[in-house]
Amino acid sequence: MFEICFPTGLDVILRRSRQQHCRQERMQRHTDNAQAGEEPEAKQDEAPLLAEQPSSRTGLCSTRCGLTLVLHISLFMAYALRVSLSIAIVAMTNSSHPYGCSGSAPCSSYPGFAQDAPVYSWSAETQGIILSSFFYGYGLTQALGGYCSGLFGGKPILGSGLLLSSVLTLLVPRAAELGVSFLIGLQVLLGLAEGVIFPAQYTLWAKWAPPLERSRLMNIADAGCTFGTFFALLVAGIICQSLGWPFVFYIFGAVGCAWCLCWFLLVYEDPAHHPWISAGEQEYIMSSLAHQGSSHGHSLPLVAMAKSLPLWAITIACFCTDWLFYMLLTSMPTFMSTVLHFDLRENGLLSSMPYVGNGLGHILAGLLADFLLARRVLGTAAIRKLFSALGMLLPAAFLVAVPYIGCSSTVVVVLLTLALTIISLTGAGININHIDIAPRYAGFLLGITNTFGIVAGIIAPTAVGLLVGQDLQTGWRNAFFVSAALNLFGLIFYIAFGSGTIQDWAREDTAGQ
Repeated sequence: MFEICFPTGLDVILRRSRQQHCRQERMQRHTDNAQAGEEPEAKQDEAPLLAEQPSSRTGLCSTRCGLTLVLHISLFMAYALRVSLSIAIVAMTNSSHPYGCSGSAPCSSYPGFAQDAPVYSWSAETQGIILSSFFYGYGLTQALGGYCSGLFGGKPILGSGLLLSSVLTLLVPRAAELGVSFLIGLQVLLGLAEGVIFPAQYTLWAKWAPPLERSRLMNIADAGCTFGTFFALLVAGIICQSLGWPFVFYIFGAVGCAWCLCWFLLVYEDPAHHPWISAGEQEYIMSSLAHQGSSHGHSLPLVAMAKSLPLWAITIACFCTDWLFYMLLTSMPTFMSTVLHFDLRENGLLSSMPYVGNGLGHILAGLLADFLLARRVLGTAAIRKLFSALGMLLPAAFLVAVPYIGCSSTVVVVLLTLALTIISLTGAGININHIDIAPRYAGFLLGITNTFGIVAGIIAPTAVGLLVGQDLQTGWRNAFFVSAALNLFGLIFYIAFGSGTIQDWAREDTAGQ
C-alpha cells in the first residue's frame, strides 16, 4: 500500500541523500526562474497539467495511491460511525416488542439477543430531535476544521476528529441510559468531531494530489462515504439481532479507535516529510504542485474571498446540489410509501442501489475526468463544468419526469435511483473545484461550502413537509419542481462564473493583501 518494506540504514541514508539533492536542484531552478522573470498567469496554471510525468505515475503501489486507500477507509469508518445511531434507533425504540419492554428497562427475554438490550419509549418527535442534533454540531466545525488543518496540518486534525468520533460512539449506550438530553448532547459532540474530517482531507490532498490525478484520487477516497453507509446498513441490523443494539456502537467505536492508530502510523502530512517515498514520486508531486504555494498562515483574505465570483459559483452550486441530494435521501422513502405504496423492505436490492451506484459513480467520474485532462481534450474549467452539468442537470430532469410517470412504481424507483447515482458526477466538478482555484485555502473553502450544503440539508426536508402537507400529489410535484429549478439555477450560475485557475487572492505572494 505504501511500498511497505524494511530498509536498511544504508538504504535510508542513500534515499534521503537523493531526496535532498532533488530538493536542492528544484530550489535552484525556482531561483533561476524568478531571476529570469515569471511566466504569464495562464501558462503557470496550465504548466502542471502539461508537464511530462514519471513512469511511476500510474503505479498502484505509489505512496499517493496508498494515501487514497487510507483516506477511503477513514471516510468509510467516519460514515459508518455517523449513521450507526440512525440504524440502531429502530431496535432502541422497538415498543412493539411482544414482551412489552418500555422506558429504559432491560429486555432480558428478547429473542435472538445475546444479552440484555434496553428499549426506550421515545416518540417519533424525540427520535427526530436526537438524529438531527448531529448536524448542528457538524455545521459548526466545518470552516474551523479547514482553518485549523491549514495551520496545523490535515493529518492531526483528521486523525483527532476520527478518534474523538470513535470514542464518543463507544459512549452512546451509556448516554442513552442517562437520558435523552445526554444522548442529544453526545450527538452534538459527535457532529463537532466529524465536522473537521472533510476539510482536513482537502488540506491533505492540496499537498498530495497532482493536478492530472486529482479527480480520481479524491473521488476514490470520497467513495468510502457511500460504501461506509451501505456497509453500516447491512451489518448494523445483523449486530442488533445477534448481539443487541449496544454492540453496534461498541464494535464500530472499537474498530474506529484501532483504525486511528493505523492512520497516525501510515499517513504523512506531505511528500517532503514521507520517509519511504521514492525520489521520483516525491519530485513529481512537489514539482507539479510548486506553483500553488505553501499552506496559509493565521490570516485569511476573507474580503477577497467574499468578492470572488468563482468561489460564489461553487458555493451556490453546492447549496443547490445538496438541496436535491438531501431531499432525495431523506424524502424518497416517504414518497415511495405514501404515494407509490412501495415497501423498500421487500426489495433489499433497490434499497441498496442508490448507495452502491453513488459510490461507483464517484470512482468512474474521477477516472474519466483525469483521462480527459491527460489527453488534453478539455481544460480544467471545462472539465469541472461538464461534470457539474451532468451531475446537476440529469437528476433535475429525472425529478421533473417523476410526477408524469403515473403509478409505475418500478420506473419511478429506477429514476430516483439514477438521480442519486448520477449526482455523484459532481464529485469531479464542483466538489473538488476548491483545490483548483485556491489550493492553499482548500480545506477552509470546503468548510464554507459544506456549511451552506448542511443548511440546505436542514431546510430541504422542512420545505418538502410544508408543501406535501397542503396536498399530497400536488405537494410532491411542487417539491420535485423546486429542487429541479434550484439545480438549474445553480448550474447556470456555476457555468457563468466558475473557474479552473488559481485566483489572484490565493497566490502566496498576495495572501496577506
